[in-house]
Amino acid sequence: MTRNTTGGGDPARRGSPDAEGTGAAEGHAQAIDSGTDAADGPAAPASSGPDPAGPRTAAADAGTDAVTCAGLAYAFGETTAVDGLELSVRDGEVFGLLGPNGAGKTTAIRCITTLLPVPAGMVRVFGHDATRERMAVRRLLGYVPQQLSADSGLTGRENVALFARVFDVSRRERAARVGQALAAVDLTNAADRLAKTYSGGMVRRLELAQALVSAPRLLILDEPTIGLDPIARTSVWEHINAVRAATGMTVLVTTHYMDEADQYCDRVALMHRGRVRALGTPDELRTGLGERRGTTKNGELPTLEDVFRDIAGSGLDDQSGDFSDVRSTRRTASRVG
Repeated sequence: MTRNTTGGGDPARRGSPDAEGTGAAEGHAQAIDSGTDAADGPAAPASSGPDPAGPRTAAADAGTDAVTCAGLAYAFGETTAVDGLELSVRDGEVFGLLGPNGAGKTTAIRCITTLLPVPAGMVRVFGHDATRERMAVRRLLGYVPQQLSADSGLTGRENVALFARVFDVSRRERAARVGQALAAVDLTNAADRLAKTYSGGMVRRLELAQALVSAPRLLILDEPTIGLDPIARTSVWEHINAVRAATGMTVLVTTHYMDEADQYCDRVALMHRGRVRALGTPDELRTGLGERRGTTKNGELPTLEDVFRDIAGSGLDDQSGDFSDVRSTRRTASRVG
């Protein structure tokens, strides 16, 4: 498979570390914009059919992985965020990309969504190249960024309707699609309230509805439960799982909550310092560590957190991330909470 090596094969040196996890609302609009892209020519109209799993193309056969990253690298100045990432996400699975702040998860996600270029390596989404076929990739995605994308001055219905227009959902189907998306996340009764009156969990569910209104084949969630209490976290995941069960869509989620990944993900990749350090089902990873080290003191298998600490070794400490990571996380948590 040919790799894109734009920029001489070296990771991009643009922006700053603060670029990871900032400008979410603007970036989200870019990722889902269905307009004309200079690199792709005029965009084809978004599908308006009833298929809740989104449009299928010849390139998106059952045997095609939802996401493939090969040698993906990206740097902010002298800081390498993603370092030769190798990753495959299977069609229809819930895949967790795990790691501490600063591991490179959000940068990788932004390359997959085409919010960032692919300066070294290759990214494909259902067979479409993220560099040469950006508009085709964007039409397949629903994206919930870590930072809030809902407008507090609009009602829930107005927020989802706005995204329906951005996604180019046809006018004749727009109202029905908006209603379906709100119903899917159990917000029908609150649809005509201002978003600023919503609880943190309701806001996250609203953003999920915004991403679902285009009936994507791939739903990408960047830290979807950050800043939420345990009950709200569970509620968000229940709605994610319900939508996935109903549509068969693929879900790619980043999180640093190991318990969530253990419970909800089919497979997980443990990412540290820009690279995938381990890949498998939660049971496979926990069993593997248990076989190497034995069970825990109470006779149970190790947790995913135990697995991650074993893989990262002394590199996993309070030095993970930087000031911008902490600031971004606290800002999101305060707005959601």
